[in-house]
Amino acid sequence: MPADDRRVKPAALRFVLMIGALSLFADFTYEGARSVTGPFLALLGASAAVVGVVAGLGELLGYGLRVFSGQLSERTGRFWPITFFGYIVQMASVPLLALAGNWRIAALLIVSERIGKAIRNPPRDVMLSHAAKQIGYGWGFGLHEALDQSGALLGPLLVAFIIAAHGGYRRAFAVLLIPAAIVLILLAVARWLYPRPENMESSAADVHAGGLPRIFWIYMAGAALVAAGFADFSLIAYHFARTRTVAPDWVPILYSVAMAVSGAGSLVFGKLLDRIGTVVLVPLTIVALLFAPLVFLGNFRLAVAGAAIWGLGMGVHESVIPAIVATMVPAQRRPSAYGVFTAAYGISWFIGSAAIGLLYDVSIFAVTAFCVLTQLASIPLFVMVQRRLRERGAV
Repeated sequence: MPADDRRVKPAALRFVLMIGALSLFADFTYEGARSVTGPFLALLGASAAVVGVVAGLGELLGYGLRVFSGQLSERTGRFWPITFFGYIVQMASVPLLALAGNWRIAALLIVSERIGKAIRNPPRDVMLSHAAKQIGYGWGFGLHEALDQSGALLGPLLVAFIIAAHGGYRRAFAVLLIPAAIVLILLAVARWLYPRPENMESSAADVHAGGLPRIFWIYMAGAALVAAGFADFSLIAYHFARTRTVAPDWVPILYSVAMAVSGAGSLVFGKLLDRIGTVVLVPLTIVALLFAPLVFLGNFRLAVAGAAIWGLGMGVHESVIPAIVATMVPAQRRPSAYGVFTAAYGISWFIGSAAIGLLYDVSIFAVTAFCVLTQLASIPLFVMVQRRLRERGAV
């Protein structure tokens, strides 16, 4: 099926919507769990440093292992089987938290959930990029992310309801087995309907051994700085529980607020990316970094605002940032490019999360300063990338 066929664009949109529906239930499952993993670890006896290291290690493996998943899918072209395996690992880890007897077992399952995501994301994102090429990278990734975050909104709300009604985390984790099973069913349907998503995009010019373009590495450095200064919600939730700024049953609700902002923002940010280019990253990064003083230094009302701004930042991380990668790299190199990019992103997230967790036990003000200054340092790099892409006539 040639890329200029009039049937490709509607098919591409349907594929994006199908993967978005799948991601909705996936996020329902794992974001529902992640909204309370911080307090759950604390309940099992973990310290703030442990919570920060577990969250950071999960992100390190969840992003770092993608370099291998990306390379494997690029070499073999087996996008669907690798995606299947990753989803099975991820979806099995969440309901098993209901059986965790101590914080070490819970930490292992939290990390294994991230490993599953590491395995499935590069091949899935490459398949998504082929479809997004037909409808606009920003809109394609933004639409997917909006559906994705709808699940991230609903999952924590269900968890909040279960905790309020029954008073236990374990029951909530067990109920999440239902959306996890739906994910695997939808995945099988998507594979049957769209066996070769790469056919939606015409072949790009051959990529020789020169490696990835320099602009890619500059952009990766900027994204890594943003990741290092972006606190994981597990530690934010831990802070809420420790300081009693937010009541336990309100923590997943605030996470749902963040996910709602993230999903709605993804649509807007995606359209802005297609219209005005990567310059949109500069104001969005400046706004997003304000989450830190609000959630760590503020009262309940400021914490609500901070959670919403944190969600805005997540929308940028999950839609705009990966969409821009596709504009820099030819189709044949995207699996490796996404793997390398997200590996660096994850390493930075791990280092940042571990540092934030350690700083938390010393000074809340030090945590806030670290988050703000690290993200500010990314701005010059994003400006440089935007100028170079403009010269090339890209977004």
